[in-house]
Amino acid sequence: MADRIKPGDFFVCYLTRISRWCGLLEVIDGPFIDASPLFVPEADPFVVRFHVKPTIWLPIDHALPIYADQVWNSLSFTRDLERGSIGWTGKVRGSLVKLDENDGVFLAKTLTSQASAPVVRELTEQENKKLTTHTINREDKVVTVSVPEDTVLLDQIQVPQEVEARESIRIQSIIAQIGARMGMSIWIPRNDRGGVLREWKGESQTLLERLPLNYDDVTLRTIEQIDVLWLRGRSIIRAFEVEHTTAVYSGILRMADLLALQPNMAIKLHIVAPIAKREKVFSEIRRPVFSLLDRGPLADSCTYLSYDSLRELSSQKHLSHLSDTVLDEYAEEAE
Repeated sequence: MADRIKPGDFFVCYLTRISRWCGLLEVIDGPFIDASPLFVPEADPFVVRFHVKPTIWLPIDHALPIYADQVWNSLSFTRDLERGSIGWTGKVRGSLVKLDENDGVFLAKTLTSQASAPVVRELTEQENKKLTTHTINREDKVVTVSVPEDTVLLDQIQVPQEVEARESIRIQSIIAQIGARMGMSIWIPRNDRGGVLREWKGESQTLLERLPLNYDDVTLRTIEQIDVLWLRGRSIIRAFEVEHTTAVYSGILRMADLLALQPNMAIKLHIVAPIAKREKVFSEIRRPVFSLLDRGPLADSCTYLSYDSLRELSSQKHLSHLSDTVLDEYAEEAE
């Protein structure tokens, strides 16, 4: 994606957690791939870099909320949605996503206008809480953690259990089918197989009857309960937990158990959940207890995938020619 960017292009900067547009950067040069530390003292994760010139850079209390009438009613990916909907979030879920030309022009003009004649937009108490960070000192580094509140609105959403279960099975089936088309062997827990096979009409011969792994009994029992595994030969390549329940605890705990039992296991871990539960997933995997695993914080090893992004990936015609690394374009890391 970075290779598509050229000098003269503009980055429109979007501030997550509080959903505000805050800046406009002109690309001068790049991309450059450089793993040497620049933004942090060591192990810098920001290795894809551009030289940019800030054209607009707004203070947080001047940044433009996406829910403001002026913005919401003008952007192509929000104006046809009900106010409060989160159907637009796919457009801003990752960096370097190309905006429609009209959306980019509108945001550039609106940000420029706000910079020249600023209107103060005070942060609400809830927005301030979202921006507050908590840290824990590990022996190797300081990590940011979250302390979720029990009164999170998402936890009050009531969905019939049978509806949630059916949707979970459909998503397990989609994950299995994507992996099978990429040439992977697939593991599904025995209790879920009947439901998955009713959704999975073809290629189910790649479904494993037993795991070809040599671990102790506790580790094997933990692994066998993970919602979907992709394997190549005797190696687990990726593990997926589908969090269809409101609390989004069980799968995250299972991933943490796995890393606690096998800290040297080098596999990609994914929590799969609806967009509505995205922030809930991030807040849970950044809990203090998960920051102290021997392998490192769970948030460093486990990413989020939305139901919508997996459906989008499953519609790709040439999956059989793609590597599993294509998932990394859809996965999101905790901030």
